[in-house]
Amino acid sequence: MFTIYPAIDLLDGKCVRLYQGDYGQSTVYDDSPAAVALAFYEQGAEWLHVVDLDGAKAGHPLNHEVIRDIASKVPIRIEVGGGIRSMDTVDYYLKSGIKRVILGSSAIADPKFTREALRKYPDSVAIGLDTKNGRVAVKGWLEVSDLSAAELAKELIRAGARHFIYTDISRDGALQGANIAGAEKLAADVGVPVVISGGVTTIEELTKMAGDSSGKISGAIVGKALYTKQLPLGEAIRAVKALAGKTNHPMS
Repeated sequence: MFTIYPAIDLLDGKCVRLYQGDYGQSTVYDDSPAAVALAFYEQGAEWLHVVDLDGAKAGHPLNHEVIRDIASKVPIRIEVGGGIRSMDTVDYYLKSGIKRVILGSSAIADPKFTREALRKYPDSVAIGLDTKNGRVAVKGWLEVSDLSAAELAKELIRAGARHFIYTDISRDGALQGANIAGAEKLAADVGVPVVISGGVTTIEELTKMAGDSSGKISGAIVGKALYTKQLPLGEAIRAVKALAGKTNHPMS
């Protein structure tokens, strides 16, 4: 089933949105991440996508206490990314009630750790494929590697990866629509459905992806459009659920 993941990006313990991954272009939307998470849950969200932006930049978690607070107060499944580069951090989050951790930079910088995490928690690890012009961006999107998203995904599938998040940085926070074609091409290249992130702006985009019979895109992360009230979350979730059962997804 197609899943909508409302996003909470944490910077200095607050909910923010960056423009195209630029830490210098951040907008603070709320001082209480737990209150934002609860509002998303009350609108029908079943999953929450949380990113520790400070952690992504530093290379280790810095907003973990805020994230634990959300997990303890809101009965919603949470996936967390940002600065997760050791098994101790993976264990910490998964034992704190987090359902899934997201590995990004570490998938390139530390393949041994990534493979260990995939071996130990195959269903609880997602790989974040943050891309710029088809190449994988690392270190909180501050650098771009020479590795293509498809190459990295294929390599990690062989190591046991089952969940992928595709983000086109150029679309993130820009409210210009998601790179659906890029996500579908990646899914087709690697043979595994992906969750799309970056630029999702309208209910029409979501229902188009949810109703697509190919099943290449299994979900969408929505951020800035929720905070600017451009996309009503409850209405979007109801629209997507109305499509459930009407499509046959060969890739799912």
